[in-house]
Amino acid sequence: MDLRGARQVALRAFRCSLGPYYIRNSQLFTRTSAAGYLREKNIIIMGPPGAGKTTVGRIVAHRLGLPAVDVDDDVLEATWKMPVAAKLAAVGGERFLEEEGQVLRNFSASGCVVSLTGSNPLHPEAMQHVKQSGAVVYLDVDGEDILQRLHRMKVDRIVGQEAGRSIRDILQYRKQFYERWLDARVLCGRGDTVEEVVEKVLQVVDRFHNHAAETYVSTRADSEGSKVHFSDVVVEGLPPDGGLYVPKNGFPKIAPREWLRLVGMSYSELALLLLEKCIHPSEVSAVDLRKMVYRAYGSNFSTKEVAPVKHLMDSTYVQELFHGPTASFKDLASQLMPQLFAHCLPPMCNYLILVATSGDTGSAVLSGFGGLCDADRRRTAVLVFFPEDGVSHIQKLQMTSLDRSHAKAVSVRSDFDFCQRSIKRMFGEAGLTGHLAVEYGTVLSTANSINWARLLPQVVYHSAAYLNLCRDGVIQFGDPIDVCIPTGNFGNAMSALYAKQMGVPIREVICASNRNRIVSDFVNTGEYDLRERRLMPSRSPAIDILKSSNLERFVYHVSGGDGPLVKDLFAGLDERRHFSLPEPLLGKMRQEVRADWCSEHDCMAAIRSVRTQAGYVLDTHTAVAKVVADRLRDQTCPVVISSTAHYGKFAPAVFEALQVENIPEDPLEQLRKLQCAASRPGKNRDLMDCLKNRKRREHAVCEADYRVLVEQVERMIQDSFLKVM
Repeated sequence: MDLRGARQVALRAFRCSLGPYYIRNSQLFTRTSAAGYLREKNIIIMGPPGAGKTTVGRIVAHRLGLPAVDVDDDVLEATWKMPVAAKLAAVGGERFLEEEGQVLRNFSASGCVVSLTGSNPLHPEAMQHVKQSGAVVYLDVDGEDILQRLHRMKVDRIVGQEAGRSIRDILQYRKQFYERWLDARVLCGRGDTVEEVVEKVLQVVDRFHNHAAETYVSTRADSEGSKVHFSDVVVEGLPPDGGLYVPKNGFPKIAPREWLRLVGMSYSELALLLLEKCIHPSEVSAVDLRKMVYRAYGSNFSTKEVAPVKHLMDSTYVQELFHGPTASFKDLASQLMPQLFAHCLPPMCNYLILVATSGDTGSAVLSGFGGLCDADRRRTAVLVFFPEDGVSHIQKLQMTSLDRSHAKAVSVRSDFDFCQRSIKRMFGEAGLTGHLAVEYGTVLSTANSINWARLLPQVVYHSAAYLNLCRDGVIQFGDPIDVCIPTGNFGNAMSALYAKQMGVPIREVICASNRNRIVSDFVNTGEYDLRERRLMPSRSPAIDILKSSNLERFVYHVSGGDGPLVKDLFAGLDERRHFSLPEPLLGKMRQEVRADWCSEHDCMAAIRSVRTQAGYVLDTHTAVAKVVADRLRDQTCPVVISSTAHYGKFAPAVFEALQVENIPEDPLEQLRKLQCAASRPGKNRDLMDCLKNRKRREHAVCEADYRVLVEQVERMIQDSFLKVM
């Protein structure tokens, strides 16, 4: 039994027990057509006063051939026998809300388009009643557009508005209630017309009731290949054919006026709105997704901006992606991914998350899964493999000082590529995965960027970088920027390309390699050649990689989704350690990315130069990107460098670059001394706490033998799941 088979046995048993319905997190839905659904259920239009709910509802109803019900006109006034405004004046705001809620609790309809009042969502019992009758569609309209409409309507007071509080304040206060009840959001661009909003509502309703159309395929599948849904992709990690999962229909495109709405939003708000467009609400409801996002990007980041963009020099900016609990960019995905994973877990199975890391992914995944609730942690264990001599001292401490059940880091006397190759081999061996499923009731999954749920959240911070420059007046929306990324496994670069696909005006994605330069050679020659090539340890170990997994997604992307071609190329890489990209694709690839590499000498010189000129200390990976950005950019637009880790994680190399003498041996003292030498960026509190509170623990060290790693997997399953049974 392979991975897919083991998981589907569990899912089939679960779904059969439910009959025709499929339940996830208290949402009940059946996979009937949208038309069938609309004959039985309502479309419930919700939004603030002035959002255009009544007009939009009537037009939508007309377009769908359904009755329209306006709660103000057809329910409240019909019940009270008086205008709503008169009722409000007669009883006052507090009493009005109660009586309005009582009327709504007695309301019953089906197969209608129902336009709520702006204050209905403030009454929880009434909304619970209404929500049972259909899908709540939230008209998320720009606040300035609403205020202008209310001014034209000569509305100077709304329900709940007390003396001294402005309409703007009330609208902001109410937003939390709309977010609490929505099933689907219509993000309205600034200045959208009624007709444009109606079209968006129809598209959102069609998407909401057409879950089957939003599927994922393997990069190696032909047009008839199997298609799976988001929850399958998250939990399985890898498809059975050895490829990587990608959305069949690509990423949703966001219009410029909608992007303008996002300028100035918090990181959590931005993440929520973008991810809602990428994850179908039947897989993760909007309400559940909001809880996950706000938990992921809350107090566990040391700055409210989460991923701030700072000016470095001239038109060069750095996006600081190291303010999370393990001080690397991996936190931006790994604080959210485990929550998505736990949400999508089917019953009756335990899961072992296998991770190969070149340094940062291991501690980030351990931190993320460690934040799950007790019930979810009991069903998931994490096993990290890392190269014994291929990570920094602090990275090793972060992984091995963890004192937590169901989580373990094991080093291997080899390189990252061996670790990653071994994990992919385990997934591909049906005998092994079947044995683990039958013998231990345990299924393997992964949390590397080869898992779609790890890659997807990274799209958010590339979008945030552009919007932050718009907010700060550096650019106007539509102006291009370049993005330069230190690149090893290509996941970060791929997420920038996906952000571009969604509509972020990224001109060029610049890939920066260290002296291993596998990505830069591939981009510049079209040749992926591992023959006679050995990994060379560098001062930027997180990108010491020769087998760049996410390049497979990139080739699939530039080939227009040619699965058979991708299968042929990457199967050839596995067998012959080489392939050549067809000439037409080489041209397309170069339209998408540019690439170059940085020597060890230039990396060290860049750290020293930037510190002297800007008072800013780069880590070694960011320095690699700075060198390549300076070499390839044409100075006609800003460039944003992805600063992927805090300099403190690579203190010895940074000391060397800055030519500091008398370096302390203790990592904590190293970090303190470096902070004295740097005016910016500031310290990472979690990195300091990790070093202050660390407890030295022995960790297992394995030989570079696939069978030994398999033994570690089986032992981890026994220790994590059998001892608690």
